[in-house]
Amino acid sequence: MQFQQLQYFVAVAETRHFTRAAELVHVAQPSLSQQIKALERELGADLFLRARGNITLTDAGEALLPLARRILADADTARHEVQELVQLRSGRVRLGATPSLCTGLLPDVLRSFHDRYPGIQLLIEESGSHDLVRELARGALDLALIVLPLPPASPALTTVELLREDLVVVSSPEATAPGRGRGGVQIADLEGERLVMFRHGYDLRELTVAACRSAGFEPQFAVEGGEMDAVLGFVRAGLGLAVVPRMVAARSGRGLRVTPLARPGLHRTIALAHRSDVAPPRAARELQRMLLER
Repeated sequence: MQFQQLQYFVAVAETRHFTRAAELVHVAQPSLSQQIKALERELGADLFLRARGNITLTDAGEALLPLARRILADADTARHEVQELVQLRSGRVRLGATPSLCTGLLPDVLRSFHDRYPGIQLLIEESGSHDLVRELARGALDLALIVLPLPPASPALTTVELLREDLVVVSSPEATAPGRGRGGVQIADLEGERLVMFRHGYDLRELTVAACRSAGFEPQFAVEGGEMDAVLGFVRAGLGLAVVPRMVAARSGRGLRVTPLARPGLHRTIALAHRSDVAPPRAARELQRMLLER
């Protein structure tokens, strides 16, 4: 059974005339008649009683007519929905990002995207890079902002480097300034300091702990296990220091002392990733473009 045959069948059923039906669907009348006969052979039943000057539906035709109309209507709806998506008037984008990027990078970009494409629904998954890579692999996300390098044994992802960001030390203004009063903090200066540390699986936790160990000491935690907002709140309360991205510190600087790390410092590389075997949908590609051009 072909879609075109159903179109021809409905046209004949509505006009009760083969010639007028052929004109309605812009096809030669013999071609329309042949397709109707082919549909009848496929179904194993006559659909029309053909008397001279009088075309009526058989019982089989009466049964098929509402189904055929529904199929044609659904196809028209599908065509309209696809056109809406292509023209970026509706749809959704599933974007994953680390909490620090949700705080620092995304608000301005997402506002611009929403202003330009108000019909596109934005679904944001906030998690660590390892979790986001898994979500990309299982098809739960269209795009993700992750921290490079990728975890070992990662699925096949296409990544585009977005930015390289400095990390800084934040502390309570009421506490003693880190770095013994110098303009910058050496990683070695964090030895003996009480750190407010992110939960396991957080890229910033792994990076900070690795830097401390490379400097020859094991970091001490005053509090650990928090997300970004909790960590900043604990630092404001004077519980300890934290190493955070510069963008986050700039946006959340109220009630915090921000001290840069002395050279060579600490940095992280942010990339935009998607599955290599699946092209992101049109709306996701447009968001990707805006992120890369920000």
